[in-house]
Amino acid sequence: MNNIQSYISENKNRFLNELIELLKIPSISADSAYKNDVLKTADAIKTSLEKAGCATVEICKTEGYPIVYGEKLIDKKLPTILVYGHYDVQPPDPVNLWHSPPFEPVIKKTELHPEGAIFARGACDDKGQMYMHVKAMEFMTATNQLPCNVKFMIEGEEEVGSVNLSTYVKNNQEKLKNDVILISDTGMIANDVPSITTGLRGLSYVEVEVTGPNRDLHSGLYGGAVANPINILTKMIASLHDENNHITIPGFYDKVEELSKEERAEMAKAPFSLENYKKALDIEAVYGEKGYTTNERNSIRPTLDVNGIWGGYTGEGAKTVIASKAHAKISMRLVPHQDWQDITQLFKTHFESIAPKGVTVKVKPHHGGQGYVTPINNIGYKAASMAYQETFGKTPIPQRSGGSIPIVSLFEQELKSKTILMGFGLDSDAIHSPNEHFGVFNYLKGIETIPLFYKYFTELSKY
Repeated sequence: MNNIQSYISENKNRFLNELIELLKIPSISADSAYKNDVLKTADAIKTSLEKAGCATVEICKTEGYPIVYGEKLIDKKLPTILVYGHYDVQPPDPVNLWHSPPFEPVIKKTELHPEGAIFARGACDDKGQMYMHVKAMEFMTATNQLPCNVKFMIEGEEEVGSVNLSTYVKNNQEKLKNDVILISDTGMIANDVPSITTGLRGLSYVEVEVTGPNRDLHSGLYGGAVANPINILTKMIASLHDENNHITIPGFYDKVEELSKEERAEMAKAPFSLENYKKALDIEAVYGEKGYTTNERNSIRPTLDVNGIWGGYTGEGAKTVIASKAHAKISMRLVPHQDWQDITQLFKTHFESIAPKGVTVKVKPHHGGQGYVTPINNIGYKAASMAYQETFGKTPIPQRSGGSIPIVSLFEQELKSKTILMGFGLDSDAIHSPNEHFGVFNYLKGIETIPLFYKYFTELSKY
């Protein structure tokens, strides 16, 4: 691509300011109090796509938050790239742990981001990474270098399970028809070690409720005589792992794909410092399933984690009470071949079966999704690798991610095309946590690299 670096240099401040304005809008899809802000963000994305050169842009209504669709079709003989992203963000809680307000973006230098990083909720996940594609589109249309057709599908419900996206995709297969799907909602190893995500874990998310007595009880009068739901719940949760941190749910591992020694050896070639990992997290030791390394535990092995637990009195001071109910939210990250609905049912059956007499247990399934693996021998991956090679000066490392993007497997099922995951964030960018940020270098490097993917994918498609 001609003049891409000079274009980015000339427009750097504008690119940053536009993203900052987008990050100021608290588009929290999980909290209905922010409904108007989510809708406002959809309007902002629509305007940005129009300015970037899309010939058609529309806000498509769903039963929840809308999907912003845009396209520029220049020649039906040329390949078509479908860009997916999301404009909704996670809740910022706990707000008191942020060093600056989550929706008042600031740029600060850090050890890993000497050029500065944008601190705000959604900076990396996914407003910043999604907006790279908008600016890449702007460059290609402004300089008349768009080599193929492009379609955008930006949703507002990814952080709550993309509950209406599947219906939209199923009902618009012709409209969304493409040759490859491009997503930036993942990360890379380091700014000097580029990598491309080739695998995602699936997800099963449940909420559990343990009920004991019909009301909260005085712990002095009733303690030791009736089942305490909080005590019971914590014992039940603790029993879900054995002494080797192996998940104890019967049938849980039946379909787990075991990687060969050769594949594990290739994974081990990726640069990784255990000491730096512990330092970054301020922990003395790592923890996890026996027999696997840290990078294997967080990418190719299934997991079960409690994401929230509550019940009883949690206010200031003391209140001696046995709570009537106790609750927890639990997520399971799954590997290829584990069906999330099957795993959800296995969890439900097991968790209810281990409840002692004196309590009742309810398991409420939430959202989930299947895992995904992108083969590295397809032209989409090759085009991405060539693009990174040109902008980073290094061949990117294929890497499986521990995260989940449930809709990726849906895309392949419904649209019959592969997904390329070109993420530019770092693990340290604190997505879903206080002080989320996205490096200025990473943001601009994404804008530089994405047009090259278009170029190389178009060229490779001719053969």
